[in-house]
Amino acid sequence: MKDWSDYGIDTRGKTVGEVKTTCPQCSQYRKKKNYPCLNVNLDKSVWHCWHCEWSGSLKDGEERRSNPKATPLVFRKPVYRQTPLTSRVIEWFASRGIPEAVLARNRISYGPVYMPQVEQEMPAIQFPYFRNGELVNVKYRDGHKHFRMAGGAERLLYGWDDVEGDTLLICEGEMDKLALEVAGYTSCVSVPDGAPALNAKNYESKFDYLLAAEALLRPVKRIILAVDNDWPGQKLAEESARRLGPERCHRVTWSSECKDANDVLISHGATVLRECIEHAVPWPVSGIITVEMLSSAIEHIYEHGMQRGLSTGWLALNQYYTARAGELTIVTGIPSHGKSGWVSALAINLACEHGWRFSIFSPENYPLERYAALLMEQYTGLRFINPGGMSPAQMTQAQAWLGQHISFLMPEDDNPTVPTLLALARVQVYRQGIKGLILDPWNEMEHSRPVGLSETEYISQALTQIRRFARHHGVHVWVVAHPTKLHKAEKGDYAGQYPPPTPYDIAGSANFRNKSDNCITIWRNVDANDNRVQVHVQKIRFREIGKPGGVELVYEPSCGRFHEPRLEDQAWSA
Repeated sequence: MKDWSDYGIDTRGKTVGEVKTTCPQCSQYRKKKNYPCLNVNLDKSVWHCWHCEWSGSLKDGEERRSNPKATPLVFRKPVYRQTPLTSRVIEWFASRGIPEAVLARNRISYGPVYMPQVEQEMPAIQFPYFRNGELVNVKYRDGHKHFRMAGGAERLLYGWDDVEGDTLLICEGEMDKLALEVAGYTSCVSVPDGAPALNAKNYESKFDYLLAAEALLRPVKRIILAVDNDWPGQKLAEESARRLGPERCHRVTWSSECKDANDVLISHGATVLRECIEHAVPWPVSGIITVEMLSSAIEHIYEHGMQRGLSTGWLALNQYYTARAGELTIVTGIPSHGKSGWVSALAINLACEHGWRFSIFSPENYPLERYAALLMEQYTGLRFINPGGMSPAQMTQAQAWLGQHISFLMPEDDNPTVPTLLALARVQVYRQGIKGLILDPWNEMEHSRPVGLSETEYISQALTQIRRFARHHGVHVWVVAHPTKLHKAEKGDYAGQYPPPTPYDIAGSANFRNKSDNCITIWRNVDANDNRVQVHVQKIRFREIGKPGGVELVYEPSCGRFHEPRLEDQAWSA
C-alpha cells in the first residue's frame, strides 16, 4: 500500500488522529498558498480537500486525481432573488451620481449575504452578472466595502449583454460601469476582479475572463480603457491592450484629483465624464507615437529609473543578461553543446520566478509528450521515470504546473513560415497572456523567398517581423539558430577545438546580430568530463539589460537543469 508521500501529502510529523495541511493539488495556485485546506484522517488513511474536492484513501487511491487547473471547470449557478432596494440604498447610489432608473435597468438588488471577511451575514448590494439573459454570477458589496463573488461561479465581464456596435468601454468596477451609463455609454463592461496588485508577479489568472469573451470582443473595432488612474490600473490597461491588440485600444486619463469614472461623475458631473471619454488617446502603436502618450512612462523612468530585465534564475548571469518583455534574443552554439536545453531551462526559471507563460516551437524535440517530460524534469529537478524519479503525485503536480505555463506550437504544415508561427503566438498572447516565445531552431521553419530577394534581404525582413511582434505584443522572443561550419582554432584558449561561434557565424546573414537585441552563445568543452557549459553574452542592445561577458554553468544530465559552480570560477569579462 502507498504512503502519504506518494501523494505529496505532508502530515506534519503526525501518525495518528487528524491533521490539516496544504493540498498538493491546489495550494500552489491559490493566493494563500500555506492555508491548510486538506483534511487528513490518519487513522482511517483518507483525505479530502474542501477547496478543490480532491480526495482519496491510501487503500483505494485517488478519487479525483487531476488538478482543478488542468481539467474543465464546472461552474455553479448562483441563487439570486432580486429584492426591492431600500430608500437608504437608493439615496447612497444617488450620492454617487447613479439614479434609480440605472439601478433598475441593471437589476441591482440588496439583501443579506455571508461575507467571509467578517465571518457573518451582512446586508449587501448585489450586482448580478448576466450572459445572454442568463444569470452567471453575482458580486456582493457590504457597507464596509468588503467584496465577494458567488462561490464557484464563472468569472466574466460585468455588462456582457450590453456589448454592441464598434465601440466598447472597459472599466475597473461595477460602480464605474454604472457611472459611464449615466454619461450615455451603455456599450460598457467592467472586469470582474479589478486590477492586479501592484507587486503581483503572476497575475495571468486575473485575465481568464477574456477566454470566455473572445468571440464577443472580436468584432469590436475600438476599445476605450477607462480604468483607474493609479499604477494597478495602469498595469490592467497595459495587459488588456497587449492582449486585445493595441491598435484598437484607447486610454482615458482622468483629472488629477479623480481616480476613476465614478469619481469624475460625483465631482464634475456627466458632461465632464463624457469629455474625458471623448478625449481618450490612442494606445501607442508602432509608428504613431506622441510625447503625450509617453508622458506617464517618462515620469516613471524619471522617478524609478530604467526598467531592468528580470532575473534569469542564475545570479552570476544576471550581471550580463536579464530578460525583458518585448525584446529579441538570438541563441547560437555548436550542435549538441546544449543551446536548446539552456533556453528551455531559462523558460522554466522565468515561469517559476516571475509567472511568465511561454509558447514553444521546437520540432527537433518531437514527440511533444517526450519534450513535456523533459521540461517537467527541469521544473522538478527529478528524473521523470522511476525508480528514483518523480512520485505519481509529483508527476501530477508537475504536469498541472506545465499546463499552466507552457504551450506548444505545432502547425499542420510541417515547415511553417515565420508569419504562420507569429499568428499562432498572437492567439496565445490573447488566450494565455504569454510573455515568452521560443522558436527552436531557425532552420526548421520554411524560408522560401520570392525571386529576386536575396537570402540576406529575406532574413532581414523575417527578423524585423519577429522583432516587431515582440515589441508590439510585449513578448520576449528567443530564436535558436545553428552556425555555419566552423574551423578548429590553432591557438589561444580554444586551441585544437571548435571555438564558440558568434552571431556572425550563423548561416545566412549578419542580420542575426544586427537585428537582434541580445545575442548569446552556448559552448562546452566536449573533451572535458565536467558537464560545464559556457554562456557567452555577445551582444546587449540596452545597457540596463546587461553587458557583454559570460559565465560558466554546470549541466545536470539527470534532469536537464543548469546550476552555478563555485563563485570564484563563475564569470569573466568579454
